[in-house]
Amino acid sequence: MAKTKNLSKDTRNKIVDLHQAGKTESAIGKQLGVKKSTVGAIIRKWKTYKTTDNLPRSGAPRKISPRGVKMIRRTVRKNPRTTRGDLVNDLQRAGTKVTKATISNTLRRQGLKSCSVRRVPLLKPVHVRARLKFAREHLDDPEEDWENVIWSDETKIELFGKNSTCHVWGRKNAELHPKNTIPTVKHGGGNIMLWGCFSAKGPGRLIRVKERMNGAMYREILSKNLLPSARVLKMKRGWVFQHDNDPKHTARATKEWLRKKHFKVLEWPSQSPDLNPIENLWRELKIRVAQRQPQNITALEEICMEEWAKLPATVCKNLVVTYRKRLTSVITNKGALPDRLLSVTSPEPVFCSVGCELEEKERFWSELDEVMESIPTGERVVIGADFNGHVGEGNTGDEEVMGKFGVK
Repeated sequence: MAKTKNLSKDTRNKIVDLHQAGKTESAIGKQLGVKKSTVGAIIRKWKTYKTTDNLPRSGAPRKISPRGVKMIRRTVRKNPRTTRGDLVNDLQRAGTKVTKATISNTLRRQGLKSCSVRRVPLLKPVHVRARLKFAREHLDDPEEDWENVIWSDETKIELFGKNSTCHVWGRKNAELHPKNTIPTVKHGGGNIMLWGCFSAKGPGRLIRVKERMNGAMYREILSKNLLPSARVLKMKRGWVFQHDNDPKHTARATKEWLRKKHFKVLEWPSQSPDLNPIENLWRELKIRVAQRQPQNITALEEICMEEWAKLPATVCKNLVVTYRKRLTSVITNKGALPDRLLSVTSPEPVFCSVGCELEEKERFWSELDEVMESIPTGERVVIGADFNGHVGEGNTGDEEVMGKFGVK
């Protein structure tokens, strides 16, 4: 049975006061929003022990002393990649013999949880400066300006790849039942490359790129799909086109083609997928496609087109009207990617800032024991990669890593 939350001492004292005032258990429960059975239990304890405090509970003492818990917490804090085996050995040298399961339970009670490394774009100083410049220049742009932007990008979707996480409910030893599995083949069973665009008014065109894309093919895609998308989306005069700094996009021929067509192009900072709201749509698309479980490339393409067309215009609008938050995040993090700390000091993911001074970091770590909800600024793992859902996998065996950093 799940452990219930204890009532506050003030609430328990109020129950006793109302009981002494002559109120019934039902009336007390309704007034304070507490179950009648709970009210009765508190009154009986008060009559027997003359107190509303929690009484000592039976049970075996903890295997790890408070001092040992502090040592574990300190070790994991300094090196988030410490394994349970390492912690078992550390305690054994200190005279305490425990199992890995005990280590896991202790870490969980401290709000620490194992999680996998996420891949993020590798940022150089020039990228950081460009991101800061972009965010500061556009921070005060009105919402209407962002609503008049067509956002674009490419993404790859695997046929049987891990496009999204899927969970099932099942009985013991039923893991391999067809209803509880997703078919897989080596190398993902094939994939398709997609180019798409959207604006605050909804999704634009989505097309499959059947060959390896080069500059000429990219310009052909734009010539056949960009203007038709703008017409369907009913973009206002002077609308702006956004694409990233892929070499095909920034080639001289592509720039000249865009200039001759009189397209306004949004100047874009490199390595900034977090600033492109279409990344959110790609994730939503991959989740929807994975739920339908296509069995071949043809079905995969058809389902992608169907699900893209179903994306609600309200979702698209919300991604755009909140764009200022993305810029604020870049400025707050001094141009770095906004780190997301996954359950290292809190059961829930929290944002943390990077680029802080050493003094700030030391002050945080010194206060960590008392303030577990603080936002840490510790070491983070950065692996150069794109941002189209290619997420690193963590170990789940005996030597699983405790509390890794990364971007979700």
